[in-house]
Amino acid sequence: MGILNVTPDSFSDGGRFVGVDAAVARAHEMVAEGADIIDIGGESTRPGHTPVGLDEELRRVIPVIERLGPGCPVPISIDTTKPEVARRALALGATIVNDQNGLQGDKALAEVATEFGAEVVVMHNQRGNEYADLLGDIIAFLERSLERADAAGIGRERVIVDPGFGFGKTPDQNLELLRRLGELKVLGRPILIGTSRKSMIGKVLAETTPADRLEGTAATVALGIAFGADVVRVHDVRAMKRVARVADAVVRGADARVVAS
Repeated sequence: MGILNVTPDSFSDGGRFVGVDAAVARAHEMVAEGADIIDIGGESTRPGHTPVGLDEELRRVIPVIERLGPGCPVPISIDTTKPEVARRALALGATIVNDQNGLQGDKALAEVATEFGAEVVVMHNQRGNEYADLLGDIIAFLERSLERADAAGIGRERVIVDPGFGFGKTPDQNLELLRRLGELKVLGRPILIGTSRKSMIGKVLAETTPADRLEGTAATVALGIAFGADVVRVHDVRAMKRVARVADAVVRGADARVVAS
């Protein structure tokens, strides 16, 4: 899953793709680099971010999705917690809703996903980083998300679970989560991880710049796949596609043919 932030303030690439032309060009570039999904977001979720109103989020994302539209060669995901943003995006050809609140925010979001037959990514998120049992609490949260998907008519078979790296977790908790990722398999759903350029990597490498976290991201992607991840949400698509291909060859016996350049 290639990340397309059409925001001025995202932690890693804020401001680079706020124009429609730049955003569309980046989407096509990521597809050429091997992205299987394009995830478009119009509101930063970095620590200390300023919430964005409905009209502003629509202004940022809708023109990009209109240009990409149903002709996009890979599925489009809309990264939002707002039902109206999801509705407009799905009407224009998006097929996945990526909800940071795990269907535990505005109930209308699940209704919109049901109406359009969309797939949904449900992410674990909480205020603070206090846990009785890190993985136990995350699994319980995501099970509630699956129950809400069933109740809304989405069906858990259309849901991908995301344990929410960097959301309500310390760097050490993020590392523990990665080590114990396989425990999420008890949910019976595909697992998505979003570790790309996150501060957990910066803490380990003593790097303060997200752009300096490529190799660290690669380590988390490879280990994440080894521990059970099915989808990796990344900024650096070309490099991480190669990492994922080799990791899949080891873990799943996936095709690892060398293509002559």
